[in-house]
Amino acid sequence: MFRIYITIIFIVSMAISGCTPSPLYQKEYAIPQNAWSYNFRPSFTFDITDTNARYNLFFLIRHTEAYPNSNIWLWVYTKQPGDSIFQKTRLEIPLAEPGGKWMGRGMGAIWEQRMPISNDGDTVMLRKKGRWEIRIEQNMRVNPLPEVLQVGLRVEKHPLRTFSTQ
Repeated sequence: MFRIYITIIFIVSMAISGCTPSPLYQKEYAIPQNAWSYNFRPSFTFDITDTNARYNLFFLIRHTEAYPNSNIWLWVYTKQPGDSIFQKTRLEIPLAEPGGKWMGRGMGAIWEQRMPISNDGDTVMLRKKGRWEIRIEQNMRVNPLPEVLQVGLRVEKHPLRTFSTQ
C-alpha cells in the first residue's frame, strides 16, 4: 500500500513539474519604496544560442490591490548582439479584466502576473546569436507609479521548433 502512495506522489509531481516550461532566463527587480519612477529602468541580459527556435517573452509584475490602474504602459528598449543602440517600443500591458478583476494570481493583497510582451502574445524569433539586452521603463502619467513591488522579464524557449529556410 505504501508503494502505491509513493508511486502516485511521484507521478503527480512529475505531471505538475512538466506543466510549466523552464525559463531560459528570468530575473526580477524590487521597486524602491514600491513606487516605480521613470528613472528606474531595470536591465535584463541573456544569451541566445539557438536562432532557429521561437521564444516567448513575458513581463513579470507584482503589485498590490491598491494599484490605481487596470493596465501599465511600458517603454521596452531592445539591443541585439553586436548593436550599439537600443530599439524603443511602447507597449500596453493589461493587468485587469474590463470588469475590474485582476488578472494573474493573488495572495492576500498582492497580485502577480506574467504577461506576454511580444506582438499579440505571439512567439518571437531572436535571429542573432549572442548577448541580448532589454530595458523596461514605466510610461504612465503618474510618476512615481505607486503600489508596484517588483518587475521582471522571463524568456522561455517555445517547445515547437522552427527551421530556417536558408
